[in-house]
Amino acid sequence: MKLFDLDGTLIDSNGVWIDIDVAFLEKRGLSYTPEYSAGVAHAIFPTAAKFTREYFQLPDSPEDIMAEWLEMARQAYAGEIPLKPFAREYLEQEFQKGEPLAIVTACVPDLCRAVLAHHGLTGLFREIVFAHDIGMEKRDPRFFDGVIARLGVTASDCTLYEDAPDNCAAAKAAGIRVVGVHDDFFAGSEGEIRAVTDRYIMSFRELMDEPLS
Repeated sequence: MKLFDLDGTLIDSNGVWIDIDVAFLEKRGLSYTPEYSAGVAHAIFPTAAKFTREYFQLPDSPEDIMAEWLEMARQAYAGEIPLKPFAREYLEQEFQKGEPLAIVTACVPDLCRAVLAHHGLTGLFREIVFAHDIGMEKRDPRFFDGVIARLGVTASDCTLYEDAPDNCAAAKAAGIRVVGVHDDFFAGSEGEIRAVTDRYIMSFRELMDEPLS
């Protein structure tokens, strides 16, 4: 089974979240910092909101923070965020071959479904597994144990496509084959990603020209 991360892997959305974070903080007279970015990058919504509140000592509740983020992101996911290059073509190719496909994401369910529907991809995926439902961060190998159990497959039968280095490492530790997908947000971590993955690609076009063995 082929498992796909969403943000930064199938869709070019990481820049959107930087814009949202910057706008959210500017409203409060605060600055976006590398340390803050590392704390919230690819975290599930509740964890990111709790971190934001504590990091900046905000009076806002985590629930209010999440609601504000969601409102800011909804329009982008429903019609503005593009797919990564050749993502559609690769997904359709694998679907036509009869390969079972699943989404494994820390994205908010409403936003995930909105962007998949906008691009007409929903029907390609057998399952969508949300980190929110499992209740763990994707950087924890136990998260992927939960994914495997939920999907009813074995780790050795799965390949994950993922852009975040910690998530790649966690999946590999859980026994899953991992393909690192380049995203500009994690460009500085390319060496780290290559070290923990079975293959690293700049674009899904590479997998169409030279499939995984």
